[in-house]
Amino acid sequence: MGEVTRGPKVPDWAVNQLLSILDSTAEAIYGIDLEGRCTFCNKSCIRLLGYSSAEELLGKNMHELIHHSYKDGTPMAVEDCKVYRSIKEGRGYDVESEVFWRADGTHIEVEYHSYPQINNGVTVGGVVTFMDISERKKRDEWIKHLIYRDMLTGLYNRNSFEKALRGMDTEENLPLSVIFADINGLKMTYDIFGHKSGDKLLKKAAEILKESCRENDYIARVGGDEFVILMPKTDAVAARAVIERIRQGFAHAQIEAIKCSASIGCETKTAPDQSIEVTLANAENAMYKDKTINRQSISREIINTIVETLHNKKPDERGHSIAVSEMCGKIGEVMNLPENEIARLKRAGYLHDIGKIVIDDDILLKSPLTSEDEEKMRPHAVIGYRILNLFDDTLSLAEAVYAHHERWDGTGYPLGLKGEEIPLISRIIAIAECFDRWAKLDGYSDAAKQAAIKTIRLQGGQRFDPHIASIVCDMLSREISQKHTGEETGQE
Repeated sequence: MGEVTRGPKVPDWAVNQLLSILDSTAEAIYGIDLEGRCTFCNKSCIRLLGYSSAEELLGKNMHELIHHSYKDGTPMAVEDCKVYRSIKEGRGYDVESEVFWRADGTHIEVEYHSYPQINNGVTVGGVVTFMDISERKKRDEWIKHLIYRDMLTGLYNRNSFEKALRGMDTEENLPLSVIFADINGLKMTYDIFGHKSGDKLLKKAAEILKESCRENDYIARVGGDEFVILMPKTDAVAARAVIERIRQGFAHAQIEAIKCSASIGCETKTAPDQSIEVTLANAENAMYKDKTINRQSISREIINTIVETLHNKKPDERGHSIAVSEMCGKIGEVMNLPENEIARLKRAGYLHDIGKIVIDDDILLKSPLTSEDEEKMRPHAVIGYRILNLFDDTLSLAEAVYAHHERWDGTGYPLGLKGEEIPLISRIIAIAECFDRWAKLDGYSDAAKQAAIKTIRLQGGQRFDPHIASIVCDMLSREISQKHTGEETGQE
């Protein structure tokens, strides 16, 4: 039951009437006299307004106490107050959303209803009922967010963008510049590093765009990896300045082993008779042109960043990559392969372990590996293939990297290929890689090299292509022999 506390000069009949009202509702209720002073209040009113007792409200001017300002802090004139007007005009007011101010200076969103209190045809005061709608407002805002915002990045979504595009297409917004941006490497990030990393990249991209744009710029995610920025009253020069800030932001950002970057296009509408749809299409075409022109440099930067990240995580991988690449080049020359094939062989040798970028550090950095660890390391060949297969520049290397752990006798992985089913470059990489790992166990000493040569020769026909194994062993043996001959000649 609501509690009523009697204020100054309130007659008994009024108290009884108010008790009846309070008993019939769970809403917060307070009454005022013609001067706006509180004459009664129930427990819900006291609680919602943050007071501890009715005495803190009774006799106080309620407009000055709880309804003095709008939500933004702008003062509300008493003449604009619907509570005040309901008394002066003798009619009720229903207000869906305003704020009442609490004892601690904070505000609550309320829906309230104000009615004049009339006795014998004469207005003697007013009654206000209200409820806290803060949670309802939050739900409404969340629903609005779902409708107009991209859930992942918090930016506007396509539906909102299309509405905003029509709204901004007015003469007073000219010149109106449009920036179209496409995030490079997003598909690879999702495919290779997983959804969490892909989501991180998108969030980082959104963050960079927000930091690079101005307060009145409108940013929307309109596709999986596509963003559009609408910039009212912005000419081409100012738009280029924004683009430069965006590029600088991406230049200093990296997610996992992916260097963040974006392909960007821009177009500016300068006259009312220009079509905004054409402006948007031109910006998108400019973005695709940027992506096409820089396709090789984009893929090269992504690959280099992955390799550099791997080498920084495990420094000995850098030396191993270089050694395998050089060894592959030597083998290619001894086998009289064409120059372009030798170049491809050397690059595949350098990138053969790129798939290790996804291997957990506790396995990647461990030595020696157990058989269980070896199993966990195996996916790197497949991952390397998937990375290199994504870019035109490395497409021809993907198959070689995929098969560099296949064995001549068919017991290798990932496919169990046998003999000449294994690509030639893969067979060469397999020998070059094993020689480097075995020879460096003893610091590349002659003894270690000779032991590695012996093992390679013995495993020809099993692990390795016997013909290539023989060629490599003869080549390495000659190198050691020539080194000794040179040393002896020098001593003489």
